[in-house]
Order: sequence, then structure tokens, then C-alpha cells
Amino acid sequence: MRVVALNSSPRMEKSNTSLILNPFLEGMKEAGADIELFYTKKLEINPCRGCFYCWVKHPGKCYHKDDMAMLNSRLRDAEIWVFATPVYCDGVTGLMKNLMDRMIPLVEPFIEIRDNHCRHPIREGTKRDKVVLISNCGFWEMDNFEPLLVHMKAFCKNIDREFAGALLRPHGEALRPMMKMGIAIDDIFEAAREAGKELIETGKISRERLYQISRPLLPKDTFVQLANQMFQQWMDYWKEKIAEG
Repeated sequence: MRVVALNSSPRMEKSNTSLILNPFLEGMKEAGADIELFYTKKLEINPCRGCFYCWVKHPGKCYHKDDMAMLNSRLRDAEIWVFATPVYCDGVTGLMKNLMDRMIPLVEPFIEIRDNHCRHPIREGTKRDKVVLISNCGFWEMDNFEPLLVHMKAFCKNIDREFAGALLRPHGEALRPMMKMGIAIDDIFEAAREAGKELIETGKISRERLYQISRPLLPKDTFVQLANQMFQQWMDYWKEKIAEG
């Protein structure tokens, strides 16, 4: 089974998003999946021009000659897409949104009624299977993911793929400090790994795994206090550096 994973965090492998994504991919690989991981920051992906070049002039081929041609080819052949993004302004990062806009060549310009709703037909040769979302949020509450979930589920309906679940990590900025302090949070990463195995072996991810990944790390008031202290320390550090010239 082919899997294309897209990490759109600007911090790439050092991101909190990767702390959940990487063990998830490891679990998929252990179950026999063929994994390709791309960091959108490393790719040349120009913004969509809205010119319909890929629909009417050269169907399936974009005007831009950049890395999206390679990526769309990989996406067409993959059974599972993994979209990994931190929450930025209640949605995906700009890097991820840019990529999603450029996936338009995977569909045709014509309109069909699918599930009693107007949609674009999927271009012939593009597989229809599953999409998984992995996301990290700096705020404490789970409901901060709701706008992102609405967007991704709508995207899946338009691209005619099953939304197979979301691995969500609220107050993710606490992960690395807690790891440095030796606080036991390995169960979260193990749950992500098992979720990857489950998806390949059964086609589903259990609610128990998803809850474990999202479990509270510390009380909300404590999180707010520690986060504010951390940012104040950073600000004081740079204020001192700037004063030093």
C-alpha cells in the first residue's frame, strides 16, 4: 500500500507536528506500507493562477513547471494521503493551502452530482481511498481544531476520498519541554504508532488510539502560566541581545 505524507509545518522535522506524524508513519511502515514523506517547505510550489490551464488547455497539466507535477503524480498513485499541519489561524498552514490549491489537476472541470451535491469528477487514473489528518495546536482546548476539521472533511468530499480520521494534539507546545523534564508521555507516541498499524491492517483507527493521542498533558491554568513564562523569557533574551548590538 502506497502512502504519501505531507508535513507542512515550517519547522519541518523539528516541529511538534512531526512528533505525532513520525511514529504514525513508523507504524504504517511496520504494517507493510510504502511511505513517502515530503516537507512542503523544501518544495517549489507556486500559487495557483486560477487560469484553468490544467482543465481546458492541457488537461491534467499545470501551467507552472515546479515540484507539484512530481507530487501530483505521487498522489494519483497513493492509496493513503497523510496531511500533517499545525493549526495556523484556525486552519492549515499557508504551505499546505497552497499545495491543496495546486491539486486541481487531479479533477476534471465538468460538474457531476455526487451524493446529491455538485462535484468535479476525479480524473481517470487517480486512486480513491483515504485521507488522514495529523495536526498540532498551541492552544489547550480540542475545539480549536473544529474549523480545520470542517475544511479537511469538505476537501475529502470534493476529491472523492474517505476521511479516515484525525490525530490531534492540543497544547502541543508542552510536548518537548515535558520530554526534556523526563515526564512520562511516551504513551502518546506509542498510540500514534499503533494508529498507523491499525490503519494499514484494518482500514480504520480506533477511538481509543485517537483519544490517547489527544489526552490532556497538564491543567489548563498551568499550561497558560508556563507558556506565558516561556514567551516572556524569549522576549527578555532577544531584548538583551538587541541592546548588546
